[in-house]
Amino acid sequence: METWAYMLANLGTIGRRTVEHLSIVGVAVTLASVLGVALGVAISRRRRLAPWVLYAGTIVITIPSIAMFGMLIPLLSLIGQGIGWLPAVIAVYVYSMAPIVRNTYTALIGLDPALIDAADGMGMSARQRLWRVELPNALPVIMAGVRIAVVMNIGITAIAAYIGAGGLGTFISRGITQTDIRQLVTGALTISALAVAAHLGLLCLQRRWTPAGMAATR
Repeated sequence: METWAYMLANLGTIGRRTVEHLSIVGVAVTLASVLGVALGVAISRRRRLAPWVLYAGTIVITIPSIAMFGMLIPLLSLIGQGIGWLPAVIAVYVYSMAPIVRNTYTALIGLDPALIDAADGMGMSARQRLWRVELPNALPVIMAGVRIAVVMNIGITAIAAYIGAGGLGTFISRGITQTDIRQLVTGALTISALAVAAHLGLLCLQRRWTPAGMAATR
């Protein structure tokens, strides 16, 4: 009951911290989606490069988030941005790239060859085939990669509170330092709720963007 009372009394603060949290994840994943899909398309065309790119992404994901933030602090301190919003966005962007690139590559190389042959038979150029045939049919798998990146990084962004980036992780960091279970539970619950809401929202968006013919076969 004390935790619920604390949450009700601090709804304004929770709202502000949620906006901070979403600004970090939203900017980072949006950038990663644009560049990650482009890189996934590129390595699907040059498959000899694919293992190197995918292995590099796997290695990056294994780096603990607190270590990633720690490495960025001295680098960005050179431009006066060692702590705060920017290093948090860069770290989340780096973590977001791997699942988006991998899913884009997997989706494109897994397309039915008959689709490619049909597009070529209609006289489409390589660019037209990519935008009209390949990406629309690969979209469900690509969106799954984006969902993974968003949900994973909503949790990772909680660590960004330790470098002054704000967000919902502030409740957790303060709860630990002040031994306040109310703040700890508030942070954990709100981060979990945000992750679930983001997952469901992106799932609905994926279904809306899935071509009608593909949706009918699922």
